Amino acid sequence: MSFNTHWSGKSIALIIWTLAILLGWNGTTYSNPVQPQQETFEQTKSLGGGSHPQLPESRLQGKATMRYWGMEIYHARLWTLPSFSVGIAGDQPVVLELEYLRSLNGNAIAERSLKEMLRAAAVSDSQAKKWLEEMKAIFPDVKSGDRLTGQHIPGQGAVFWYNGRQIGQIDDADFARLFFGIWLSPNTSEPEMRMALLGRGMID
Repeated sequence: MSFNTHWSGKSIALIIWTLAILLGWNGTTYSNPVQPQQETFEQTKSLGGGSHPQLPESRLQGKATMRYWGMEIYHARLWTLPSFSVGIAGDQPVVLELEYLRSLNGNAIAERSLKEMLRAAAVSDSQAKKWLEEMKAIFPDVKSGDRLTGQHIPGQGAVFWYNGRQIGQIDDADFARLFFGIWLSPNTSEPEMRMALLGRGMID
């Protein structure tokens, strides 16, 4: 008896994607190959990007779509105030909305978020454990069409919403700075997505 061991590229990609889902891969993964869709603020103004209810007088600064192996994972949108400055993005009030396009586990989202945060700064084990527990208590499992929204309040912390309903907050300025830095810090693991959200295209 013999077995055919030839696998097509499409079959291998499908196996990799299936394993990623079973292992709890989440929407904030920034490993290659990732292809964020870049759209500047000028391109999004005509799409109805008005003020966000959690940040009065804000404007839609930019948006991007996260893809993994060609599959769309979530749409990300960033709202900022008129006084927003790209140079100090991590020290200003913003609202970041992730509209998920696939079902993902809330604990996995929290774990990946912490991993990305720890790339940017040294944090004690006890602090990292505390932040992880807080995120796991807040972040729900999501399905296609669900929205997780975070508001950065500089010097204070972060507030989170799920489909428009407030689900929790973390009163820790260091946490908030590192969490939103996943997308906005110059040290982000996905600089092209950062530039798209900041409305700067490929220019930084």
